[in-house]
Amino acid sequence: MQVDSPEFPSHDDDDVERPSKTQLKRDMAALQKLGEEMLSLPESRWEPLALPEILSDALKAAKKITNFEGRRRQMQYVGKLMRKVDPEPIREAVAAFKLGHAQDALKLHQAEHWRARLLSDDNALQAFIDAHVEVDIQQLRSLVRAARKDASGAPEKRNGRAYRELFQFIKASEVSEVGDDV
Repeated sequence: MQVDSPEFPSHDDDDVERPSKTQLKRDMAALQKLGEEMLSLPESRWEPLALPEILSDALKAAKKITNFEGRRRQMQYVGKLMRKVDPEPIREAVAAFKLGHAQDALKLHQAEHWRARLLSDDNALQAFIDAHVEVDIQQLRSLVRAARKDASGAPEKRNGRAYRELFQFIKASEVSEVGDDV
């Protein structure tokens, strides 16, 4: 029995170069993997993609399935439905979401790095002030002084409040500097 479909065209047009069966399987697996990556997106990010309702429902169902085999079969179904949509906007949305998380993590690491430098090095205070011109210098010095004082105390008497407040202050300064650059 011969099936005429976009995935498996008939053998009548042999002069046309068409993908091999292996390549078709790779393409289908890539679409299924893209569907799995879509599950990492919040559902609010699906709306601008204008997904067909059946695909959206299948993704919502896949999020709820905990059984391994059931989830695997549901993802195969999602992969099948993905063949009917343009995958490029979906790839872009997934990539943008992942990039946003990576940038957020980088900002937190930078804030942690600044906090460590400020607590260990007196010259770091001036470097931070130079890098963040809009910062409240008096509040920054007060937070650094309080965090250093807290860190110098006995471990059982530390409360860590100044340490956390310094981090929050640095994080807010980093965000405001990024917002000014845009």
